[in-house]
Amino acid sequence: MVLSHAASDSDVSVHSTFASRYVRTSLPRFKMPENSIPKEAAYQIINDELMLDGNPRLNLASFVTTWMEPECDKLIMASINKNYVDMDEYPVTTELQNRCVNMIAHLFNAPLGETETAVGVGTVGSSEAIMLAGLAFKRKWQNKRKAEGKPFDKPNIVTGANVQVCWEKFARYFEVELKEVKLSEGYYVMNPEQAVEMVDENTICVAAILGSTLNGEFEDVKLLNDLLVLKNKETGWDTPIHVDAASGGFIAPFLYPELEWDFRLPLVKSINVSGHKYGLVYAGIGWVVWRNKEDLPEELIFHINYLGADQPTFTLNFSKGSSQVIAQYYQLIRLGHEGYRNVMENCRENMIVLREGLEKTERFNIVSKDEGVPLVAFSLKDSSSHTEFEVSDMLRRYGWIVPAYTMPPNAQHITVLRVVIREDFSRTLAERLVTDIEKVMRDLDELPSRVIHKISLGEEKSEADSDNLMVTVKKSDMDKQREIINGWKKFVSDRKKTNGIC
Repeated sequence: MVLSHAASDSDVSVHSTFASRYVRTSLPRFKMPENSIPKEAAYQIINDELMLDGNPRLNLASFVTTWMEPECDKLIMASINKNYVDMDEYPVTTELQNRCVNMIAHLFNAPLGETETAVGVGTVGSSEAIMLAGLAFKRKWQNKRKAEGKPFDKPNIVTGANVQVCWEKFARYFEVELKEVKLSEGYYVMNPEQAVEMVDENTICVAAILGSTLNGEFEDVKLLNDLLVLKNKETGWDTPIHVDAASGGFIAPFLYPELEWDFRLPLVKSINVSGHKYGLVYAGIGWVVWRNKEDLPEELIFHINYLGADQPTFTLNFSKGSSQVIAQYYQLIRLGHEGYRNVMENCRENMIVLREGLEKTERFNIVSKDEGVPLVAFSLKDSSSHTEFEVSDMLRRYGWIVPAYTMPPNAQHITVLRVVIREDFSRTLAERLVTDIEKVMRDLDELPSRVIHKISLGEEKSEADSDNLMVTVKKSDMDKQREIINGWKKFVSDRKKTNGIC
């Protein structure tokens, strides 16, 4: 969730032009109003404000699904009032979740017998799934250390510096040291050899990423497994692997079925995946599955009966909607292997169209890989005049939301733009985006250099500087980048005023 904050004292009311036929007085912005208002007015007030949000379909920063079939939308609305935790009252919904868990476990090649059921749970996205998997590893490690009479107060996890922030949250919230393998220029995922070197007797697991958020690349889980097997034999440890397949879990089985990253590898004990990413469901659903029952300590599972029958539960939250679980089941049976393969192949083809279009401009270096999540991460070949942040800012004029960001340590001097290719991003949109990027680059070429006048940085200007108002700014300094952008915007605006341009 985002922590809220109040605006200035002068901005304390909400006004709505269209609602004025129902409401003549403004509404307090941060306090509940004393009186009720007509439902039409409430709708219009909110609808007016929401128009200022970006278009989800053009939000190329997000991996999260923004389109589903109308039939699934109907199922979602029909079940939106069901609280999933009431399992005894909604047994069919519970059954559908269990089917999803088993389908996903089989998709990930879990070693299940003919009559054996999978161990897993639906979650509110991969963040909760990672928390649960991490807690299972921590508890198993603690139990083993206690049985051996050894200290169990300093657990750690080994990851790459490219992990998503939810891993940092887990480490901080549950008091586990996060040992990160630093990145390097040109290599933006965890190095398996360096990761295994960092493993010690307090390591509860090594977390591999199947689809890095930064550039979509799959980490080499097979090499990590093989190296860790050798180290475990040498040391007598049994350090396991968790695969964070939030983005790649619904991609690899269909595009790269021969790639070994899942339960085919003996040290992979749990896997999480985001149903709301390439699982093709709206935001709010994730999954975590374990290799077998022994990998999920029984003491972490709670049994309750105050909602009806005995119900085992392993979640961080309690109440949650049923609609996303039902939507996931719809997608799994509606699409099947064939449908998911078609969607992923189409995403990959559109990714190639975009990548080739950017390469033809000869203005960008492609940072992403062909094998991985269908996205294009790219950086400017020449950023001496303008930056990736300016390209991102200018693209918003055309409605596109394309993020610019710096890489983690030790590659923080590299800045990239990233376009995520989702199911609803067509070839036509890919071609249009290339055209708009070309327009943006031409516009930037006509503007002053990002090495801009000192006035934009709040510095005094000497008489000698009047014809050459420039100062160099570090690319990695986000605040300075924003000041630079605002500076050339003001410069252009002032020029337009003096030239009589409206």
